[in-house]
Formats: sequence, C-alpha cells, structure tokens
Amino acid sequence: MIRALYSAASGMNAQQLNVDNIANNLANANTAGYKARRTQFQDLLYQNMVQPGSASSQQSTMPTGLQLGLGTRAASNEIIFTQGNSTETDNPLDVVIQGNGFFQIRLAATGQLAYTRDGEFQLDRNGNFVTANGDTLEPQITVPSAAQSITIAADGTVSYMLPGQTSAQKAGQIQLAGFQNPAGLNSIGNNLYQPTDATGEPVVANPGGQEGMGTLLQGYTEQSNVSIVEEFVNLIQAQRAYEANSKVVKAADDMYQQVNNLKQ
Repeated sequence: MIRALYSAASGMNAQQLNVDNIANNLANANTAGYKARRTQFQDLLYQNMVQPGSASSQQSTMPTGLQLGLGTRAASNEIIFTQGNSTETDNPLDVVIQGNGFFQIRLAATGQLAYTRDGEFQLDRNGNFVTANGDTLEPQITVPSAAQSITIAADGTVSYMLPGQTSAQKAGQIQLAGFQNPAGLNSIGNNLYQPTDATGEPVVANPGGQEGMGTLLQGYTEQSNVSIVEEFVNLIQAQRAYEANSKVVKAADDMYQQVNNLKQ
C-alpha cells in the first residue's frame, strides 16, 4: 500500500505540472509569435519482484515476471513550432515569417543575441528597427526620419522612399536564423529564445528558401499557435487524471485505516 500512496502522489504532482503548462498556453493564446508547449511524461523505476526471463525451473523461464512501478514524472514540455495564423494589421513594420526561421534580436541589457518569431517591430528615435522592449533587430536596419514609406520584400530586403525621389533606397537586409533542434531553445520571456547545447549552432541566411528559411510577409503578424479547444480537452484529461490519483490515495488510506483497526 505504501507504493500506491507514493505512486499516486507522483501522478498528482505530474498532473499539477501539466495543468500549470496548460494554464501558461491559455494565458498566451493571444500572444503574437507564442508557441505552445506540450508536457511529456515518463514512468519511474520499477521494483523487480520477479525478473522477467528468470528461471522458474531447470527447463523453463518466467514469461513475464512481476514488476511494480513507482509512479510517473513530467520529463519535459516540448515547444511545438507549428505555424500560427497570420493576421493582417496594415502596419508596414509588422512582419510574418512564412516557414522556418527566427528573427535575430540584440539584447540591449547583455549584448547577447536572442531569437523570436514575433515580428511586431517599431522604430526607435534613431530610426532603428526594434522590438517593443527596445531591443535592436540584427543585422541593424536604420530608416531616416524623412522616409515616406517602408517596404519589406519577401527575401528580407528593406527599402524606403524619400520625398522628391522616384527610386527606392535600400535600408538593409533582414536575415533569419534556423536551428537543427528548435524544440531545445530556452525561453527567456518577452517572446524571446536563446540557444542551448540541445539546439546546435544557429544557421543564418536570407529569407526565401536559402538554408530552408521561410519568406517574409509585410503587414501581418503571426498569432499564437495555441488551440484553445485542444487545451481545454487537455485540461479536462489532466483534471480527471489528478482526480483518479487522489482517489487512489484515499483508497490506500482507507486500507491502512482498516489494518490499524484490526483487533488482536
């Protein structure tokens, strides 16, 4: 019975983490560029009461054995990098990546590079492309204050028009970064990721098919890929699993009580 208590408790802890993950997904259902996370579970160690394949006699072996599991744990919550829906904004500084790739962001606080799918850019006082937190797009792209229009091509070329001129001026080139294993990125908040040993080194290329990078679409934002219906289904399943494990704890407690009430 002691095994049942600890196994059920591990199940309750795992489902609590699952619900926490679902809650974060739902909280970010309207966060541009957010990617949902999916909790993955693993069973714990087993106590081998009878080892499978052990000898039952001189001529035969045990076909199955007797193993008692010790519960479960939440092993990881993988990032799901499916494409979110694109919403038209008519803002020339909003950009969607259609396909693979991440925008490169230079963090003002540390000088390090971070990566994002959120293409909601703005201009700072110097005309640089920056995020909502003021971190600069890398490579840096600067547009003069007199620019009348800004165009971002599918291949990442940024150009603008000046008053009295008939030809566009090139401001810079947006480049994208890709990873062999994007699910291993480290989320640091503010729609930003940083690479880890699990992701491999970033591969940087221009949009439009180079190194498998997607193309850019101006005037749109990529919405979260969270499916509210799917998350509610997952929430119900997690709640029922938590409830089932709590009933096991109650049943084991009742069995202990009956044993303690036995009279000699």
